[in-house]
Amino acid sequence: MTTYGVLIFDEAEELDFAGPWEVFGASSLLRGGVDSLVLIAERLDPVRCSRGMRVLPDRTLDDHPDLDVLLVPGGRGARVVQPDNPVVTTWLSRTAARTDWVAGVCTGAFLLHAAGPARGRRVATHHAYEDELQARGDVTVVRDARYVVDDTLLTSQGVSAGIDSALWLVGRIHGRDHARDVRRYMQYDPAPPYLADEPL
Repeated sequence: MTTYGVLIFDEAEELDFAGPWEVFGASSLLRGGVDSLVLIAERLDPVRCSRGMRVLPDRTLDDHPDLDVLLVPGGRGARVVQPDNPVVTTWLSRTAARTDWVAGVCTGAFLLHAAGPARGRRVATHHAYEDELQARGDVTVVRDARYVVDDTLLTSQGVSAGIDSALWLVGRIHGRDHARDVRRYMQYDPAPPYLADEPL
């Protein structure tokens, strides 16, 4: 059994955690429902995310099961607000030391840097914030990488890259064939309707 914990907070980017949540949930479904997923927040109050979605946490920082995987989404909350919240950073540092994998999506890398798990590591983050994260010191930002693995730390660029990294992670934990089954179940086969470099 694998237990996935997803930290949420005000101004978290919705798809940064909802995308990986879908991957982890689909993985559990295909494994007969043996895994568990839990949304964790400082309090049980509704969390207001970046685009206005309200989400109810399952458990608090002080009351959750032992985690195998801890995922931290990005958004303004991860980049600007939570790095200065000692309750969250202390919990994150302590909890990360007891998990098999720590994953950050988008600017979740800022919060992981503030809490410690990303210090001295190679990380990915949203392309618009690479310089800002690098300037904080004691971190190597790998530019233009969808996701980066440094030992048991997995970080990715934003939104859809979080889905890619989550698929890689379930493949690492449960095997590549399983990850391919998850991808097929989700019908995740990106085919963007507009190409970024299409000539005008």
